[in-house]
Amino acid sequence: MSEHKQHDTSNIAAEAASKPWSKSKKFGFRVLFIFLLAMCIPFSGSWYKNVFTLDWSRPHYRDLYDIARFQPSFISLFVGQRNRDITDSPGAEAATEKGKKQQHKAKKINGAKADQADRQGALPQKRNFLLDYLDWGIALLIGLIGAIIWTIFDRKSKSYHTLYYWIRVVVRYRAGIGIIGFGFTKLFPTQMPYPSLGLLNSNFGDFTAQKVYWLSVGIVPWYQVFGGVVEILAGVLLFFRKTTTFGATLLVAALGDITFVNYAYDGGVHVYAFYFVVLGLFLAADDFPKLYNLLILERYTVPFRVYPDLSQPVLKYTRMGLKALTFIIFFGVMTYTEVINFKYDPYKQPSTAGLKALRGNYRVTEFKINGQNIPYNPLDSVRWQEATFENWTTLTFRVNRPVLIDPSNGGGSPMRDIQRTFEISGVAGGQRAFHYYADSIDHILYLQDKNVMALRGRGKGADKTTGKQEVDNWISKEAWAHIGNEKEMIDKWAWSTRRDREFAEKPRVARRNRMVLNYNTQDGNRVILSGLNESNDSIYVVLDRYQRNYVLPKSSLNAGKYN
Repeated sequence: MSEHKQHDTSNIAAEAASKPWSKSKKFGFRVLFIFLLAMCIPFSGSWYKNVFTLDWSRPHYRDLYDIARFQPSFISLFVGQRNRDITDSPGAEAATEKGKKQQHKAKKINGAKADQADRQGALPQKRNFLLDYLDWGIALLIGLIGAIIWTIFDRKSKSYHTLYYWIRVVVRYRAGIGIIGFGFTKLFPTQMPYPSLGLLNSNFGDFTAQKVYWLSVGIVPWYQVFGGVVEILAGVLLFFRKTTTFGATLLVAALGDITFVNYAYDGGVHVYAFYFVVLGLFLAADDFPKLYNLLILERYTVPFRVYPDLSQPVLKYTRMGLKALTFIIFFGVMTYTEVINFKYDPYKQPSTAGLKALRGNYRVTEFKINGQNIPYNPLDSVRWQEATFENWTTLTFRVNRPVLIDPSNGGGSPMRDIQRTFEISGVAGGQRAFHYYADSIDHILYLQDKNVMALRGRGKGADKTTGKQEVDNWISKEAWAHIGNEKEMIDKWAWSTRRDREFAEKPRVARRNRMVLNYNTQDGNRVILSGLNESNDSIYVVLDRYQRNYVLPKSSLNAGKYN
């Protein structure tokens, strides 16, 4: 470019930067500035608690993911966390206390209808998608009120170029860190796991729309990896000013697709995905008119942006240090924790290895209840139709009796295997999944139903849990000595302070369905189970293993270690 051309370009940029903004533009910026701050700053006390109590010497992937993954949550400040259900996870009682009061009021209003729905195992209420964005509406209201106050006290400013630069920095790093955390769960495919044997044996029509989509991605893990690469690349580009527009465009394209998919399949991640779309649109919006002018209208275009002077040593090295720290944490440490999570402790499937002798698919050859033989009948509501022992500590079987569907995507951050529910969430048709502790000395399985939503169908009061630390001795001390410490049943590389903390807290006593069954087998080809089922009826089950050939090839990327 010639010297004359450079001088002309500088004059055009300087003239544009010095031009005062209109009143409407200034008011709009004030609203947007406050709105975006409210969207990008965490207001949850648990977020800050996680940051300041994180043990960097023994981190867990979820420690960093919880830092990266947050969105506006103003409602939870007043009424507790929403959409939480029965759980026996530590600390859940305090987290949902306000929410329970709201539910209690609703039950008083609905009365008998609510109880009848519970007894019949009715489906949860359909999601209200507009209500899901209520926190955004509150953030916008805060922005409007703040902008009015700002306008009253600031009548002299002609423009806000410097503030615009800084709000772009906030949004760039918020979007970049968030999407990188999102992308790593795909790069090391744990977000949408490869289906378990129990899921492969389920009828397609028994899956919810959400489950169909998640499994459709889970069966092609390398496509999931590609999605992770795209999301992480978008995050990297957002960390640099010169590549922000490219990163924002990639972010909008990738997360826009995820938003539409979650609306179409009722996936439950539509709000968080659209959150990144909004941030990406803000970052790219200023360049869209310039790109249109240059590429479509083919006109001479001079892009400009005002940057504050950061040449002073203190500001310069502070900026460089913060950027380096961001890369160390969200690329170095997060990569390490995600690799460990994928190899030893995948967050959506149990991490403890199941009994090797029992693994596989079984036909139910004989089934007795209270001494009475029940012959095979696909319409029978008591007899097991088939059974599967997974590689991990789960027994699945199917009966012709519907249960309340767990509508979640099986995510979250539980350390205990019993709370990892991807293999049962979104599955109907009487599919049951029981987590088990195995006493391999006395050959006893202690089983608990993984679908706590099913408790709603057991009548009034069945879905209640108690916050008191009741004594729960359904497994004796002698049996626990044989079973071992669940916390230490995974590879030592996956041990973390977060895992120690959760196992140190006693879970609430949730009234799960339970079975205690003796197991006998010589080589695993025939397994005999006998004992008490969830109704305290005596059962005797003979299982014969069979080889089932699936059209779907085995995954080449297998999460977890179950040797």
